[in-house]
Amino acid sequence: MKLKYLLGLLAALWVTVLPALAPALPAAPEPPQVKAAVLRHPFPQIPPEELPPEEPEIPEELSPPEEDGSFTIVLSFTGDMLLASGHGQRAAGNFLDFAAKQEPSYFLQNVKPIFDEDDFTVVNLENVLTDRTLTPREKTTDPAFWFRSGTKNTAILTSSGVEAVSLANNHTGDYGAAGYKDTVKAVTEAGLQYGDNTHPLYLEKNGFRIAVICNGLWNEGQAASIVKRLQAAEAESDFQIVFYHGGAEGVHAPEAWKVRASRRLVDAGADLVLGNHPHVLQPREIYKDREIVYSLGNFCYGGSRYPQNRTAIYRLTLTVQDSALVSSSAELIPCYVHTGKVNNYCPAPITDGEQRQRVLDFMDGKVESPL
Repeated sequence: MKLKYLLGLLAALWVTVLPALAPALPAAPEPPQVKAAVLRHPFPQIPPEELPPEEPEIPEELSPPEEDGSFTIVLSFTGDMLLASGHGQRAAGNFLDFAAKQEPSYFLQNVKPIFDEDDFTVVNLENVLTDRTLTPREKTTDPAFWFRSGTKNTAILTSSGVEAVSLANNHTGDYGAAGYKDTVKAVTEAGLQYGDNTHPLYLEKNGFRIAVICNGLWNEGQAASIVKRLQAAEAESDFQIVFYHGGAEGVHAPEAWKVRASRRLVDAGADLVLGNHPHVLQPREIYKDREIVYSLGNFCYGGSRYPQNRTAIYRLTLTVQDSALVSSSAELIPCYVHTGKVNNYCPAPITDGEQRQRVLDFMDGKVESPL
């Protein structure tokens, strides 16, 4: 009995006492923590073919129509933009002097918000853009002028919301075919669209296409060639605008021949006719429910230190529904050509109510001068 008792006592001591006296073993590492939500609610594996397609980002200018299928197209037009100086020479206070001292965004800073909020801004670019020394072509007019600047001046337009230019004027050919070729290359490489006497300008949004027929208009007979271009564009577009360059300079009343020619363009199907070249504003009229503006005047204009200081932006709004035009409206935004005592090449909207109304009254034929 005593031996059996002693053996039992030794067994008990072995189980209870000896483990306590033994050195502790290192603890096993804890498993990495995993979010409880993942453990409790694992995501099911969905076959790729059953996943919904990702929606592509839609650029602002191609934004979808409203719920009723309608959308608007807003276009802005200006008169003469001459971003150069005579013979490309820099002199104190001239355009190229300002361009050497200012950032490109300086020149159109006051109208940039207007150009940024529309869909397309179209201007008449009236100078050669080239980085070469070219021979000016001969001219028989007296006085005669030649205007050119470096191709870097395209940044004046691209930095301020301009999308397209007309090259159909009497100064883009100042340095012959080579100068014109350089100008086309400069604007296209800058991402600007262009139109000229043979190249229609097409602007499109949500499938609705607008043709801008840019052309010189130096005599009444030239309207016939514009009519042919207009008719050809009708087959390629939904709305047709003629943006012409011509007429007598420095007069506020359009010549009788220009009135007849402009009305002929409406008779031939033009939805809107806009003119430039006189370097001053000329009135507008409604003819057969279509608007004609005989001259938008100068805008950012490097051709003179003392241009007449009134101009306007023509803003057109088209409303389209189910691919068809349902309405159009327009407004004129009166502007100063410059905001200094002499030309500082920085046009700006007119904020003075009386001066602004004076410009509008002139454009509607109520007064003889916009000043």
